Amino acid sequence: MIRKAPGEWVRIEDTNETWRVFRIMSEFIDGFEMLSQVGPAVSIFGSARAKRNSENYKLAEEIAFLLAKEGYAIITGGGPGVMEAANKGAKKAKGLSIGLNIRLPEEQKPNPYTDILIEFRYFFARKVMFVKYAKAFVVLPGGFGTLDEFIEAITLIQTQRIESFPVILVKHKFWKPLIQWMDRTLVREGMINREDLDIFSVADTPEEVLEIINDFYAEKRSQILDR
Repeated sequence: MIRKAPGEWVRIEDTNETWRVFRIMSEFIDGFEMLSQVGPAVSIFGSARAKRNSENYKLAEEIAFLLAKEGYAIITGGGPGVMEAANKGAKKAKGLSIGLNIRLPEEQKPNPYTDILIEFRYFFARKVMFVKYAKAFVVLPGGFGTLDEFIEAITLIQTQRIESFPVILVKHKFWKPLIQWMDRTLVREGMINREDLDIFSVADTPEEVLEIINDFYAEKRSQILDR
């Protein structure tokens, strides 16, 4: 214990909470400073367990390559699997490749294909960076982390906490059971409105992903000009 004032004592471990606030602030500051100048970017998500010879790995690499050729920076979680594939595709296209790596008890090693690598201790600070600097989310097959990013994005759009932007699920076959459950259970039970299912799109090819993003912003530009 430490003495704070005459007759007043504070447990040392209680001060750790105050220092945690400063660590959180430093992660936000680092992220804002390093990403504020990257220009239009797309965040790509998917399983860290995807093998390099897998269909999902190759698909992520092709999507990132096409988007980077179109002028988008590519943001991933900085780790292996789909993240590595997307960063690799961006590098191959000579685009800007960004990784937002998370420190885990079983350490996630950053992949070697990033131009900008930022390390995070806190998931929530990292998730802010994914959303704040992305013009679109591209979500390939993945586990809990991938679902977390997807649900976070569509929740923020649904509740109008952020402006709408393209959220694209890749591979109809993989996502079909989830979408059917949303429709047959969440909509039917009145948990969401049917139009909430329009917040996101589904695609199967890199070309479809690019078309959805380009069409969204072309329509947005025309709406602004028509005002």
